[in-house]
Amino acid sequence: MVVMAAPTPGTTHAGDPLVLGIETSCDETGVALVRGDTLLVDAVASSMDEHARYGGIIPEVASRAHLEAMVPTIRRALGEADVDLSEVDAIAVTAGPGLVGPLTIGASAAKALSIGLGKPLYGVNHVIGHAAVNQLVDGPFSGRTMALVVSGGHSSLLMIDDVATDVTELGSTLDDAAGEAFDKVGRLLGLPYPGGPHVDRLAREGDPEAIRFPRGLTAAKFQAKHADDFSFSGLKTAVARWIEACVDAGREVPLADVAASFAAAVADVLTAKTIAACRRHDVDSLVIGGGFSANSQLRELAASRCAEAGIELHIPPIRYCTDNGAMIAALGSAVVRAGVAPSDLDVPVDSSMPMATITV
Repeated sequence: MVVMAAPTPGTTHAGDPLVLGIETSCDETGVALVRGDTLLVDAVASSMDEHARYGGIIPEVASRAHLEAMVPTIRRALGEADVDLSEVDAIAVTAGPGLVGPLTIGASAAKALSIGLGKPLYGVNHVIGHAAVNQLVDGPFSGRTMALVVSGGHSSLLMIDDVATDVTELGSTLDDAAGEAFDKVGRLLGLPYPGGPHVDRLAREGDPEAIRFPRGLTAAKFQAKHADDFSFSGLKTAVARWIEACVDAGREVPLADVAASFAAAVADVLTAKTIAACRRHDVDSLVIGGGFSANSQLRELAASRCAEAGIELHIPPIRYCTDNGAMIAALGSAVVRAGVAPSDLDVPVDSSMPMATITV
C-alpha cells in the first residue's frame, strides 16, 4: 500500500532545483520531490506486513517488494505533485548504510532515471538524511547542530557544521541500536513485530521506576573512551534475566512495568549522553531523527532535559521518523545547492557507509 504524506511548507527560492529522492535501505520504498526546503510530495510503499510473520526483515523479500513498488510509487508521486518527470533537475538516492539488496534496487532505479533524463545523480547517506529531513519542517540549520539519529539499526551522535559538506560522527552504538533492543525486548514480552511501537504503547501503562535496569556506558570509567557511544545489549540481557527470574519464582511478569522501566532506561541514556555532548561542544541546537525518535518517552524526556539545559530541540513529525523519500530528497537538495559534485553512474552501495561520507 502506498501512503501519501501531505506537503510541508518550507523555504523555496527562485532557481532552486527540483530533486527526486529515492529511499530503499530496508523495507520502505520512499519517493519524494523537494524544491529548496519545500516538500512537494512524499510517497511510501511499505512491505512491513510481509516481514511480520518472520519476526524480522528478510532482505530477499524486501528486495522483491522494492522491485514491484518502485515504478508505481514514482508514478504516483509525480501525479500527486503534478510534476512531469522531465522537470526533475537531480536524482538523490540512498547509497548506504542499509541492506545490500534493497539498496541495489533503489540505486539501479536512480541510475536508470539519471541516464534516461540526462540529470545528475547523488548517492547520499541514509543516516544523515534522517537529520536533514528536519529542514523541511523548521528550515535550514542555523549554525552548528547536534543530531541524534536513532533507529532499528543505528544509534549515532553527529555534529553537523554543514549538512551537505561537514558532518562528524562523535559516537555510535557498540552493539544493539536502540530500536533493535526494543524489538528484542518486544519478543521477550510476547509482543508482535516490530516491537518498538508495541513496547512504547505498553510502557505508557506501566511504572518507569518499578525496576532499575542498567544504563550502559554511563559509569565514570567509560567516559574517557566512550562518552559519546551507546550500548543496549547489556540492558536487553538484564531485561531477559529479570523476566526469567520472575518466571522461575512463579510470579506473574508485570509486562507494563517491565516495558516502562526498560523504555525509561533507553531514553535516559540517549538523552543524558546527548545533552552532555552538546555541553562539551558548546552546541545549543539539537535535532533527533530516525524511526526510534517516534518513541514517546524519548520525546518527553528530551524536551524536558533540553528545556533545562537551554538547548533548542527539533524532532520532525512522526511521519518523517521512519524511512521515507523526503529525507533523501531533503539531503539531496542541500547537497545540490551546496555545489557538491554529482556521483559517478557506477556509484556503489555500501551497507556500512561511514558517517563521514555524506555523498558518494
